[in-house]
Amino acid sequence: MTDHHPIRITDTLTLAGNLFLAPLAGYTDPPFRRLCIRGGADFTYTEMVSVEGLARKGEKTIALLPRAKDEKEYAIQLFLSKPASLRAALAIVKEHRPTMIDINAGCPVPKVTGTGAGSALMKNPPLIEEIVRIVKEETGIPTSVKFRIGWDHESRNYLEFADAAIAGGADLLTLHARTRSQGYAPFAQWDCLTTLKIHLEKKGSTVPLIGSGDLFEAEDAVRMLRETKVDGVMFARGAVGNPMIFNQTKALLRGEEKPLLSANDKVVLLLTHLHALAEHYDEPTACTLMRKFIGGYLKGIPHAAKVKQAAVRVLTIKAYEDALRHLALPEDRNDRLGPLRLSHPYESLISVNSSNTL
Repeated sequence: MTDHHPIRITDTLTLAGNLFLAPLAGYTDPPFRRLCIRGGADFTYTEMVSVEGLARKGEKTIALLPRAKDEKEYAIQLFLSKPASLRAALAIVKEHRPTMIDINAGCPVPKVTGTGAGSALMKNPPLIEEIVRIVKEETGIPTSVKFRIGWDHESRNYLEFADAAIAGGADLLTLHARTRSQGYAPFAQWDCLTTLKIHLEKKGSTVPLIGSGDLFEAEDAVRMLRETKVDGVMFARGAVGNPMIFNQTKALLRGEEKPLLSANDKVVLLLTHLHALAEHYDEPTACTLMRKFIGGYLKGIPHAAKVKQAAVRVLTIKAYEDALRHLALPEDRNDRLGPLRLSHPYESLISVNSSNTL
């Protein structure tokens, strides 16, 4: 099946579609998840949440758990190295009633793997079986696992690891088609997605498989679905700066032309995101957090460098608006962007120069 379609997780849970937003530390907070939902994301994940932090009842850790506004279905992703504190953490997680609980076995960052968490879990497949079993027993909530091909090229044990997760009761698997040692370097090995899908089918498993890795454009997602036969795809860096990538993918899967984001569209998205951050946090925090997103939103727009330089210093939305006056934007607003079509006041801030094109 290669089209946009629902995914059956359990007898009582079917997700509306198969285009997911990945858990991204420092990025997938409620404001960004909300924007991606408006951009067509079928299912979203929190940033990764420390089990140890929850067990200690850390306020900053607990603050990562709530749903975003308009987020009907979502997953809370947990990272841990051992199950000792897991039950205490799950007691807090259950209070937020997530649709799914995801176990991070894919993060390659040394700060995480050095504790035995993230992709370091792949060194011990029986441990993921134990962790998943505890989550299922303690919560009764559908459980997924996100993992990699292996620790390094010499230990590509993703088939064994998938079997262990399923033995523990995993209801969904996501494979990032790189080893831990590859980090995020080119290129993801999509053939491993095909291999795992065939492996699961031969074992008679109906656990859905979601593919991840090198999904930067809607066309990449279509190609992954058709080439690997995975049940769904998970966008990570491809959604940063383009939360409409989900609706763009849906259009392609329907056989339609991909709706392109004009320069004006990108500015409206940026400012919509900035206001959502300010509503969720406060204005100075919002302006600081937007620095990591601004490059993605303004990529390819003339004079964007001036805005990015200014963004390093500004701490008010008004200052962002002033900085955006440096942009030279054509009058090419696209009206085929689904639910994100807005009547927005910011166009009046922008000096329009039709001689500049993307």
